[in-house]
Amino acid sequence: MELSVFNDASKDKSMTIIEKWKVKLEDSGILVVIGGHDSPSPRGGPSSCAMWDATSTWSDERCHVRAQDPNPGPPQQIGYSKNQAIAQSSGSYLCFLDSDDAMMPQRVRLQHEAAVRHPTSIIGCQVRREPPNSTERYTRWINQLASDQLLTQVFTSHGPTVVMPTWFCSREWFSHVGPFDEGGQGVPEDLLFFYSHLRKGGGVVRVDQSLLIYRYHPKAATHSVLETTIWTHRVRFLEERALPHWAAFTIWNAGRQGRRLYRSLMAESRRKVVAFCDVDENKIKKGFYSYEDSEERPKPRVPILHFRAARPPFVICVKLAARFVVAGYTQQITDMDPRWQNSEENKPHRHPCRSLTLS
Repeated sequence: MELSVFNDASKDKSMTIIEKWKVKLEDSGILVVIGGHDSPSPRGGPSSCAMWDATSTWSDERCHVRAQDPNPGPPQQIGYSKNQAIAQSSGSYLCFLDSDDAMMPQRVRLQHEAAVRHPTSIIGCQVRREPPNSTERYTRWINQLASDQLLTQVFTSHGPTVVMPTWFCSREWFSHVGPFDEGGQGVPEDLLFFYSHLRKGGGVVRVDQSLLIYRYHPKAATHSVLETTIWTHRVRFLEERALPHWAAFTIWNAGRQGRRLYRSLMAESRRKVVAFCDVDENKIKKGFYSYEDSEERPKPRVPILHFRAARPPFVICVKLAARFVVAGYTQQITDMDPRWQNSEENKPHRHPCRSLTLS
């Protein structure tokens, strides 16, 4: 096993901690590779990147310290640190770990076993959030998705269905998909890699054990990514992966989120929208939505229907945990609106594989 650490100009006690761990790890026969630079500012994000590198041999007890980069150049994105940690490593499998998280002793073994069985998949795991009550909905979503939902819920605003600090995959598959995007600050490099992985036919597998302490803090790099940036990537991915298979579809939600989706679509996709549908009588009474910002003449007018009159396929755009969800939506809608609870008449008919939820 090998630990590859790239220290991206940290100004705290990171190097002191790394050096202490280097001694412990080399005494256990684990190779340590340390890279980085000490320029005034990081090339990537606000944290360093560590990566466990599972190899076929465990006997190399050497510890290598990589020379500092004398020309760090302009600031890059956190993807730079991840790419550097991978480039300086040598193992056949990659186990990612952010510097502010901690993993359980059995993580590498269990995820390696899964990766051998699923060589073209990203292997994730369940997490324990620290502090315990932070991002409760998100943490439930991470840990409780069913195995089929790891692929069907890839359109949600939560991002990848297995969170990046839990990723484990073969180097061969990473090289086939990667590298991480090294664009400017605010680029969601994990989401972009995840989308590329799916485009190449990759799978998603989760080890259903809590193998990572996933820390939340206000200065985490993820907070530098704007919601509008994530939204744009999600809508483009939806148009690429789902909408080409439909000649027409209905947007479920005539409110703000539904209209936002409609306006965000490319013209070709907008023309496929045959109606909005809703449960709110006030919206339904309006009769139609007029896209006033359109340059088309006459301006597009999209009917607003009661949900009972709507026909699949649906793109369901509901503001639950601010997410897009794929397929199987009845329980979510019921949970959102108490008027639907315990009423079979009011529940929509389910159309498996013919609905996507965007919210």
